[in-house]
Amino acid sequence: MPCTTAKNLTSEAKAAQATAIERLAAAIGAGAVQVVIGRNGGIALKGWAEADRAGVSDLCAYRALMHAPEMRRAVMRAEALAGTRVSAIAIATGVHSHDGGQTWSRH
Repeated sequence: MPCTTAKNLTSEAKAAQATAIERLAAAIGAGAVQVVIGRNGGIALKGWAEADRAGVSDLCAYRALMHAPEMRRAVMRAEALAGTRVSAIAIATGVHSHDGGQTWSRH
């Protein structure tokens, strides 16, 4: 994943990212963080504080957890609410949100 293979990433930073992703899975399972799906099929994580991320983006976290039961349930719920599905094309092209799904960008 890009977030764990970035240049000059120390082993401590990789460990912090792994911990952040584990905590995110627990927060999603508990309902503290919500998955939001945009009209374009992009994904965002609402309620995941910047201080808890350890440099991990929403897309990277989704890719890391996409097969985890907590994430799968949250995505199914978000797809039902949004009336659209997660788009593999949107994920691959980097469609993302920095504000919990209010606005979307590819940059």
